[in-house]
Amino acid sequence: MKRLLQLAFAFLLISQSNKVAAQNPSSIQFSFKAIPVNDSLQSLLVSAKVPKGMQLFSAKKDNDSDAFVSSLKLDTYTSAAHASDIVTEKGSLQLIKQADGSNYKLYSDSVQFAFQLHIHTDSSITLKGSFVWLGKKGEEFPSGEEKFSIEISPNNTTAINGGVAKETTRPLWKTFLLAMLAGLLAIITPCVFPLIPVTVSFFLKRSGSRQAGLRNAVIYSLSIISIYTIPTLLLTLIFGNNILYTISTSVITNLLFFVIFLVFAISFFGAFELTLPNSWANKADEQAGKGGIAGIFFMALTLAIVSFSCTGPIVGTLLAQTSMQGVSIAPIIGMLGFGIGLAMPFSLFAFFPSMLHSLPKSGGWLNAVKISFGFIELALAMKFLSSVDLVYHWHLLDRDVFLVIWIVIFSMLGYYLLGKLKFSHDSVLQFISVPRLFFAIASFCFALYMVPGLWGAPLKALSGVIPPTTTQDFNLDNLQYSIGNSSPISSNKGNSIAPKKYIDKLSVPFGLTAYFDLEEGMAAAKALNKPVMLDFTAHTCNNCRKMEGQVWKDEAVLKRIKENFVLISLFADEYADLPVAEQYTNAQGEKITTLGDRNKDYEITKFGANILPLYMFLDLKGNPLSETRYGFDADIPKFIAHLDKVKKAFEDGK
Repeated sequence: MKRLLQLAFAFLLISQSNKVAAQNPSSIQFSFKAIPVNDSLQSLLVSAKVPKGMQLFSAKKDNDSDAFVSSLKLDTYTSAAHASDIVTEKGSLQLIKQADGSNYKLYSDSVQFAFQLHIHTDSSITLKGSFVWLGKKGEEFPSGEEKFSIEISPNNTTAINGGVAKETTRPLWKTFLLAMLAGLLAIITPCVFPLIPVTVSFFLKRSGSRQAGLRNAVIYSLSIISIYTIPTLLLTLIFGNNILYTISTSVITNLLFFVIFLVFAISFFGAFELTLPNSWANKADEQAGKGGIAGIFFMALTLAIVSFSCTGPIVGTLLAQTSMQGVSIAPIIGMLGFGIGLAMPFSLFAFFPSMLHSLPKSGGWLNAVKISFGFIELALAMKFLSSVDLVYHWHLLDRDVFLVIWIVIFSMLGYYLLGKLKFSHDSVLQFISVPRLFFAIASFCFALYMVPGLWGAPLKALSGVIPPTTTQDFNLDNLQYSIGNSSPISSNKGNSIAPKKYIDKLSVPFGLTAYFDLEEGMAAAKALNKPVMLDFTAHTCNNCRKMEGQVWKDEAVLKRIKENFVLISLFADEYADLPVAEQYTNAQGEKITTLGDRNKDYEITKFGANILPLYMFLDLKGNPLSETRYGFDADIPKFIAHLDKVKKAFEDGK
């Protein structure tokens, strides 16, 4: 009853406000703009300038207690696009609570609404619709409908997908192939390999005919694929496109991954057997005995459960790495590839049973594979701990310390493969096989490759994995950037404008001077009369480190950044507390208390993106010099061309 009265009251108010609006047309000024987010997502920005004495209702309805809201309405014939429920707002919000429990969320002066639009076409479309607004002016509630028409073109050069430029993200087909290779590697683990001939023989001998046996083997393989793919798909559908990326870059998640991978490594070394509860496998096995398609599915589920101690670390590694790409579909594609790689041999050997005779017999080599995985899991555990160390500035795993640990781990792996180290479950090694010799050589080569890094060698191939060079005390490579770069930056008037805020916690490589506070950096830019290069980055961002190590380090790029721009690096995962005077509540009602939260909020509200790395270039008024949201791209000439383009735009705008 309360809800009906509320709706009736709203109808009367809107009816009266329409009459008022007809007599006194509103002077609210609206503007509409579409910004590409990725190849299928656009951010529609609705900006409104509200006249003095009037307020505009919010467009976000968090719950039923929000009585009135403005809204976006797309024309029904625009079938190539639809709006999601995600709306972000930027402006001075006032919350008025009513006696009946409802809320008025009102904006004064100016406000910007950002609506996410899903685009279902590869060609240009004309997006038409209207913004249905509701205002408050004293005791009156004026309303109106502001129509718009925007031409949206497909974006192939600046689209960014969850943190990485679309054209420079690792292609999904590469993700698929690497994941499938991981699935094939899981086959040779001691938990899976012995089950292949048993399972294939079961289908061929116990089915009514060969055709039925082949069909059952295919169903078994498809079941394995679905078991690994569907949970990842559901997680993405339920919690959003970037949930796995958000999870993978979280400090808590990185610390949890460190513990999990460390436990897996110890288990692989033979200290204990890590398995899922036996009751799970027993229940799945009971269902498998019932036969039919459901029975075959539960046979596949039984395989997934009993092989968890071997496949779990591989799946965890795969999910962590694909999630950090920032592409929402990458983990799904990765799990699909892994499932296909793991399931493929079961169908392949069912179709060609004679190949079973060519399989090597189970033996000590399976345990050697498991031990080797243990060394790799231990190395990966250090990687996740390093991310946490960088965020909290513990300095436990600075670059040189991290490299020492990895050099020792992979050297020990090489010695193990040569038979110089023995574990409890190892069999007697009579001789070194050729594959084992080659793997040992590869492990020693990798360890030797990292040795020069102890003195500051760039190690570009590992730039996105190991800690940044700024964490290393003794770095010969950085000497070339330190020479002649010790004097403070001064403006034409002689005022020293060197960065002061957060320099005890944050730094950038290659002798670059960076500001870590937006206001401080903008003030320096005005004093130096130079455009701003905004560097949205993070301690845990692998692609940020790759961009620095592979692109920024280039002599031509470094020269341009130093001479032509004021660099402002905004870390999205910096936990330094903001001064009380600088803390605030954003448009979503979230309390912003840390530097990282403020930087993320600025990136989202200013540029409609939550991606890393992101490079934006501003003039002295804080306006973008280019609409291109430049993400990770290892193409050096392309980055140089972009730097020159925004520099020219700044010069032309003077």
